[in-house]
Amino acid sequence: MERMIEILREILEIPSPTGYTKEVLAHIEKKLNEAGIKTRYTNKGALLAYNHPEPELVIAAHVDTLGAMVTGILPNGHLSFTRVGGLHLPAFEGEYCTIITRSGKKYRGTLLLKNPSVHVNKEAGKKERKEENMYIRLDELVEKKEDTEKLGIRPGDFIAFDPKFEYVNGFVKAHFLDDKASVAVMIDLMLDLGAKTLEKLPVAFFFSPYEEVGHGGSAGYPGSIKELLVVDMGVVGEGVAGKETAVSIAAKDSSGPYDYEMTTKLIELAEKHEIPHVVDVFPYYGSDGSAALRAGWDVKVALIGQGVHASHGMERTHVKGMLATKDLIRVYIEEKWRV
Repeated sequence: MERMIEILREILEIPSPTGYTKEVLAHIEKKLNEAGIKTRYTNKGALLAYNHPEPELVIAAHVDTLGAMVTGILPNGHLSFTRVGGLHLPAFEGEYCTIITRSGKKYRGTLLLKNPSVHVNKEAGKKERKEENMYIRLDELVEKKEDTEKLGIRPGDFIAFDPKFEYVNGFVKAHFLDDKASVAVMIDLMLDLGAKTLEKLPVAFFFSPYEEVGHGGSAGYPGSIKELLVVDMGVVGEGVAGKETAVSIAAKDSSGPYDYEMTTKLIELAEKHEIPHVVDVFPYYGSDGSAALRAGWDVKVALIGQGVHASHGMERTHVKGMLATKDLIRVYIEEKWRV
């Protein structure tokens, strides 16, 4: 358990907004290679890990997170931006961030409402939180556009927000548990199984870099694939069944129902092995499995994941939910190949 949480902490601390995932993928690649697990990159930039020559089951999670991108330099030298993915601006107001230039320089800043001081702006609490009303306050001595240009900052530079990781009483609190909690679960399971066992199992693990913008799972799977088990956050909130201490098994999301046989088998295994779980329908949700099906992959797809509260904001899950997710993946593999 402690190893899994440490893996999660490590990958959360590596910025990976959609489109800038090379550093976190390199970290995962190194960790798996050191354990004797082979990896390769797809042309699009996803990381595949497997030791069997013809994997039939692919287990997928996404490493990319919400973020932002510089769109321009304001007259006062600070930055305008556009969201990358479904960044919920009210939840990220006041958060610290890192601006990453194309040359590799990194600068610090804060996402703020324009004219944010309540001592001069009595409408500060009423202003709608949207891109045109907000900006990135740059932590550099800048007063005009030319000052910032000299730093090498320009439109197209990525903005990564701090995760604010905390682990307390079994709860994990951080931005971007969607979906780095699932990534940590997968890595921990692979290390449990080990390189030798993975040589015998026709199973591959897929780390997607573009899920938050809708096309991460659309390409790159081995040609031998028959099933895709997507591991992504379970929804917690009003109108759904999800719990932070359980694994959610999604029967349907916004893209439609998931494979009946796969989903039924997952439910049966969770019941048989007394794994804390719920069966749920996600009202506003899509996954890498949705992208794979839209792209025309002839595969069966199912979706599971630990419950995550306050998705796309200050998220929280529990180690019990992560362990339940890991256990369900494990027994699904064991049932298919009698490990």
